[in-house]
Amino acid sequence: MSALSLQRRAPLTGAVEGRPEAPPAPSRASTFLVGSSLRMLRALPRVARERFGAFVGWLAWTLRIRRAVAIDNVRHAFPEREPAEHRRIARAAFSSMSRAMLESVTSDLLTDAEVEQAVSVSDWKGLDVLLAERKPVLIASAHLGSWELFAEVMARRGHVFSAVVRPLSGAFNQWLMRSRQRAGVELILQRGALRGMLKALRRGRAVVQLIDQALPGPEALWVPFFGRPASTTPAISMAALRSGAPVYVVVAVRREGRLEMRVEGPVPLPERPTRPEVLEAHTAALTAILEEQVRAQPEQWLWLHRRWKRSGAPG
Repeated sequence: MSALSLQRRAPLTGAVEGRPEAPPAPSRASTFLVGSSLRMLRALPRVARERFGAFVGWLAWTLRIRRAVAIDNVRHAFPEREPAEHRRIARAAFSSMSRAMLESVTSDLLTDAEVEQAVSVSDWKGLDVLLAERKPVLIASAHLGSWELFAEVMARRGHVFSAVVRPLSGAFNQWLMRSRQRAGVELILQRGALRGMLKALRRGRAVVQLIDQALPGPEALWVPFFGRPASTTPAISMAALRSGAPVYVVVAVRREGRLEMRVEGPVPLPERPTRPEVLEAHTAALTAILEEQVRAQPEQWLWLHRRWKRSGAPG
């Protein structure tokens, strides 16, 4: 996430041990179409790109793409609020998502001065020192605010990192993954990720993972998130337990035209009688910190995601 080398990361997700997997290759036609479209988008002036991003968010909302999912998620998270407020938050989330996706393909076009001017960090809580000294560190984050620009900021400041990614299919996702690899970001696929995370930590790299998406399968831990059990990856906690690396929670939210990076931590492993209890308690602690950040800025979280899938949930 050379002091000004460009490094960008892919959307992050859960990770468990196993064999690495790769998504199917997109067709040549879709690869050409997506590549051509992205090159044209990147060639537009910044104002035009921002207007296009706003249009995409409006269009997705108007076409009701996951609109019902988003509104239902907001309603369960904030039952005390009025239906009109639920719709307002959900609609704003579409705008935030489209802006984040636009940043994922254009953040490297910002000048160093623009990046520095746009970002504020009130308190690094020691994380900046660890990153500068290339010490192993684990960072949990979420699809909140500008998670893509957060990676660009880290890269501009010379912080090397590895990112846990879900192997998504499609030409757009393939384009993103290749561009980030060319920029020097080490991508760790979901399957086999714990092994990859530990190797990266041993090399003094920061390992970043977004832990706010539902993790399918028996490896998931069900911890509270907005009062409901949510299927959550324990990979960050597992890596911390095995490596002893400190764990931080970092989010990047938009506030008054600037990107505000909020840092919490280090979040220690709790003392519990058994290893499973340690992992569950620590994963729950990280999730609770993220919930607090989402509550403070609900318009900027990815409510479109089916976070509370019930398959495999504890009875």
